[in-house]
Amino acid sequence: MEKSDYIWFDGELVEWDQAQVHVLTHTLHYGLGVFEGIRCYEGTAGQPAIFRLPEHVDRLFGSAHILGLSIPFTQEQIINACVETVRVNKLRACYIRPIVFLGAGEMGLAAVHNPVRVAIIVWSWGAYLGEDGVRKGVRLRTSSFQRMHVNTHMTKAKAVGNYVNSILAAVEARRGGYDEAMMLDVDGYVSECSGENIFIVRRGRVKTTPHTSILSGITRDAVLEVLREDGVAVVEERFTRDETYLADEAFMTGTAAEVTPVREIDDRQIGTGRPGPVTLTLQQRFAAITRGEDRGHAGWLTPVR
Repeated sequence: MEKSDYIWFDGELVEWDQAQVHVLTHTLHYGLGVFEGIRCYEGTAGQPAIFRLPEHVDRLFGSAHILGLSIPFTQEQIINACVETVRVNKLRACYIRPIVFLGAGEMGLAAVHNPVRVAIIVWSWGAYLGEDGVRKGVRLRTSSFQRMHVNTHMTKAKAVGNYVNSILAAVEARRGGYDEAMMLDVDGYVSECSGENIFIVRRGRVKTTPHTSILSGITRDAVLEVLREDGVAVVEERFTRDETYLADEAFMTGTAAEVTPVREIDDRQIGTGRPGPVTLTLQQRFAAITRGEDRGHAGWLTPVR
């Protein structure tokens, strides 16, 4: 991990190595916290801009509300803090990680009145699944771990503790020689990947899992809008694991993964085994938007000046 110079911590910029917490920090023990993943892109003129920053911050506050955490800053303050943290670190492109967590104080499962702390970290981060994966596609394995039922965990909160489920699935897949895990819901339908939403394409029609069992991705939302603008038929409905095997194309979306093609699932080749036309066009459109070349979506970018 490439260190930056400063981290925004509880309203102040502190040096990277000074952003520390006590070992009795409540969230470290029990996982009650929320976070976001946001990307800042370098535009064609060299101007950095953050992709869908207000939407990410709104989801951060929504996740906190679901878990009963009261963030001691306004959404506008957190938006401004994200911009400022990128600016002072002099980064043209980076990943942004706001995190909200319970600090030290009382211990125990019901001791949820400790101070709520907020940090924003930025660092340089390239393609999450590798440049090769973005160009050629990645290999998925259906996980032996299911996505949580909607009454087991709060699936619409991007909660710290929820990601134990994702870690188990991701590590299992990588140990088996795959790039990522595809996860099923408790009824056996495809839910999402360990950290991405998943789409399949069959005869020009795109399908993705509805909101029921997934974290509703902000990149997913952007991709759905772009596909519909381009006149591509899109449906949000459940589909099965074996339906993915029959797809002409498959791809994943997420802040870290952006738009990543899938070339194989459970040792079955998807389509031609290479990124298909829908995926390639979508990658090109997404790149144009994030570089600031698509003026129709300029509102999705927050400039860092």
